[in-house]
Amino acid sequence: MMLVAGGLSLTAQTTAAPHTPASPLAPKLAMAVAHKTAAPPAATPAPPDLTKQYCVGCHSEKGKAGGLSLVSFDPSHADQNADVAEKVIRKLRLGMMPPPGMRRPDADVLTQFASALETKIDTAAALRPNPGRRPFQRLNRAEYERSVHDLLDLDVDVNAFLPPDTLSAGYDNIADVQTFSPTLMEGYLRAAGRISTLAVGDRNASPSEATFKVPRTQSQMKHIDGTPWGTRGGIALTYTFPADGDYTFRIMLHGTPVGILFGSVASRSEQIDLSINGERVSLLDIDYKISETDKNGLNLVTPRIHVKAGPQHLAAAFIQKFDGVIDDLVSPIDYTLADTEYGDNVGITILPHVRDFSITGPFTVTGVSDTPSRRKVFICRPTSQADEIPCARKILSSLATEAYRRTANSEDVESLMEFYGDARKGHDFEAGIKAALQALLASPKFVFRFESTPALAKAGQTYRISDIDLASRLSFFIWNTVPDAELVKAANAGTLHTPVVLEKQVHRMLADPRAESLSTRFASQWLRLQDVEKIHPDALLFPGFDNELATSYKRETELFFDSIVREDRNVLDVITADYTFVNERIARVYHMPNIIGENFRRVTVPDERRGIFGQGSMLMQTAVADRTSPVQRGKWIMEVMLGSPPPPAPQDPAPPPLDETKAATAGGKPLSTRERMEEHRKNPACASCHKVIDPLGLALDNFDTLGAWRIKDNGVAIDANGVLYDGTKMNGPADLRAALLNHSEALIRNFTDNLMSYGLGRRIEYYDQPSIRAITKKAAQNGNRFSSFVLGIVNSPAFQMSTAEAETTTAQ
Repeated sequence: MMLVAGGLSLTAQTTAAPHTPASPLAPKLAMAVAHKTAAPPAATPAPPDLTKQYCVGCHSEKGKAGGLSLVSFDPSHADQNADVAEKVIRKLRLGMMPPPGMRRPDADVLTQFASALETKIDTAAALRPNPGRRPFQRLNRAEYERSVHDLLDLDVDVNAFLPPDTLSAGYDNIADVQTFSPTLMEGYLRAAGRISTLAVGDRNASPSEATFKVPRTQSQMKHIDGTPWGTRGGIALTYTFPADGDYTFRIMLHGTPVGILFGSVASRSEQIDLSINGERVSLLDIDYKISETDKNGLNLVTPRIHVKAGPQHLAAAFIQKFDGVIDDLVSPIDYTLADTEYGDNVGITILPHVRDFSITGPFTVTGVSDTPSRRKVFICRPTSQADEIPCARKILSSLATEAYRRTANSEDVESLMEFYGDARKGHDFEAGIKAALQALLASPKFVFRFESTPALAKAGQTYRISDIDLASRLSFFIWNTVPDAELVKAANAGTLHTPVVLEKQVHRMLADPRAESLSTRFASQWLRLQDVEKIHPDALLFPGFDNELATSYKRETELFFDSIVREDRNVLDVITADYTFVNERIARVYHMPNIIGENFRRVTVPDERRGIFGQGSMLMQTAVADRTSPVQRGKWIMEVMLGSPPPPAPQDPAPPPLDETKAATAGGKPLSTRERMEEHRKNPACASCHKVIDPLGLALDNFDTLGAWRIKDNGVAIDANGVLYDGTKMNGPADLRAALLNHSEALIRNFTDNLMSYGLGRRIEYYDQPSIRAITKKAAQNGNRFSSFVLGIVNSPAFQMSTAEAETTTAQ
C-alpha cells in the first residue's frame, strides 16, 4: 500500500503475516472464525410475502416511501437482496412498519416474518462470511494524544496542531472519512516537534507564550476544583515546562462594556493567589480602579518565577474574603457573566473574574530537570563516547517497538539512527535522541495503523489478520491506545488468536483503568455528550446553569457508563439503572439533599430518573435556550437508542419553526410547549413524522431545559401522555422505558451496531448484520453483560479477518 501526500511517499510493506493461511485455506478460516459467533441456522420454509399485502402501496416504484421500493423484493430470496431485507427487518423489529394508522397484521405475524427473513440471510452468510474491509486508518486526535501519553508518560493537547476529526456514523475513528492532506501531514510534523521537545527537554529554549481561556459561562463566585482551599474562581491546569528557568504569569480580568473592572463595585480589596503544585509563589493585589485604558489594561503580571522542567500543577485564584448566603436586591445566578453591564451594580454582589491566564518563558534557562518523560525515554545513559551508539540503538529500539505496535526490526532502528546521527553532529547525545524521537512520532508507522496482507492473497479474497494486527485492533478498541507489552508478547508468540488466550486478554483489558476510554470515547460519542456544552440556557429563565453544570453532566454519564463496563452489567441498564453519579452541582438540580462538594458519589435515584433518560446530559443537549424540545428529545431517542433516524423535515415548502407558531391563546395566556407543538402539527407537512417523534419526547416533558423535574410549563400542567408508534400508551419516563423495553431486541442490536462500528473503525454495512444477530443472541444467554458484546465483536469475522484490496490506495 502506498500513500502519497504533499510529495511524500508513505509506503506500507506487504509481507506475509505470521499465522496467516495461504490463500486456498481462506474459506475454511472464514468458516472457523464465523463459527465462534454462531452455527449456521437450520433451513426453514420460505417466509410469506407480507410486503405485497401491506407494504408496496407506499413502497412502490412511484411512491418510494423512505427512498425504498419493495415491488421487486422477494422474501423467499432475501439473501439475494440482503441490503433491502435488512432495512425491512430493522423497521419490523422496531414495530414501526406498517406505520401507525395503516392496516397491519398481528404482532406475532410480523415477528415471524422478520425471523424468517433473518434466518434466510444468516444461513447464506454462515456459508460465506463477509468481513468487509476498511481503507488505511490513521490515529485521530484522541488516539494520538493517548498513544503519546503511554509511549512517553507525557500529556499534551494536540488540538493546537491537528485539525478536528471528521465524524462518520457518529464516531471520529471511522476510516472512510480519514482523508490525508499536506496540511494534515504538517500538523503531525509540528506536533512531533513540540512533543519531542517537551519529552526530552530543551536547554536552548527561547521565550514563548501559552494562553488558556476560562469559559465565559464558568461561575467564579465559588471554589474551583484544583485550586487551593480558601480561594474562589480562577483557573487550574497542568502545564509541561520545556526547561528549568524563569517564567512570568499574566492574569487578564473581565471588564464591563465601558472598560472598567467587572466586579469592582461589591469589593475593593481583591487578591489573586498564584500557586505551583499547591505552594504559593505570588500574591497579586487588584486595584479596583484599573481599566482597559491603563498601560497594562486589565492584566496582572507576576515577577519572574523560577520553575523546573516537566509537568507542574498551576492555579490562579482569588482569595475568598467572605462566605455565606448572598442576600441581594435580585436573586443571584450561576452564569455570572451573562450581563456585564447591569450585573455589576450597587445591590448586586458580584466579584472580579479571570478571563484568561498566560505563561511566558523561559527567559533564563538553567538546565533540564528529571521528568517522567525523560525517565521513560532515557532507559540507558552513555558513560563514554563509545557507549553512545549502543545506548541510542537501545533507546530507539524500545520506543519504536511500542510506537509501531510490533517488535522493531533493524530497518526501523537504522532509519531512526540516521536522524540521531545527523542531529548529534555538533550537538550532544540528547539532541540526537530528540531528533530521532521527532522522526518516530511523525513516521507513517506510528501515525497510520497499517495492517499486513498475506503475500499470496488475491484481490477480493478474505484472510485472517496477523496476531500483531489483532493486538493493535484490540488495544485501540478497548484502550484507545497502543498495545501493552503483555498483549504484544501474546501476539509474538502466535497465540493471541486462540479462543482461550483471546478471552483472557479481553477480560484483563476490560479490568484495566485504560478501559475508561469505552466511556470517555465510545459512550461519549454514542450518547453525543459533546453536544452538552453547545447548549447555553437563558440565564434569567434558568439561573442554575453554568459551565460547571455542563461539564458535571458529561462526567455523570461517563461514570455511569463506566460502572456498566466495570461491573459487567446488563447493557439495558443504560435506560433502566436505578442509580447515577452526582456531585453538589448536579444534586442542586436533581433536588437531592445532603450532597456537598465537587466529588462524585453513587446515589440511588427515584423512578423517574432511572437510566440515561433522567440524566442532565441527555435532557439538556436535547433542549433549546429558553424551553424544552420534545422534538429534539424524540429525535435523539430514535437516532441514538433505536438506530432509526426520522426523515429530514420537508423543504418545499418548509414548515414554520415551532417558535413562530402562535404563542398565545385567545385570552392572551402563554401556550405550553405541548400546546405549541399541537398547533405546529396542524401543518399537514409536519403531522406524519411528528406523530412518531413527539410522543417519545413528550414523555420526558416533566424535565425542563436543565433536567430539573417540574409539574408546570408556562403555568400549564405538564401533560406527558402520548401513544408510541406501535400503539403503546405512555405517560411519563417510566412508561417510555417500558414501551421501549418491549423492543429490547432492537435496542440491543442498535447498541451492538454502534459498539462494533467503533471497534472496527468503519461503518456497519448490511452484510455485518448476521454477525450482529449472532453476537446479540449469544450475549442474551449471558444476561446481556457488557463483556459478552465485546467478546462477540472480537471473535467476529469482521474483527479477525479482512479482505484483500483490489488496488493500491492513494491519499489525496
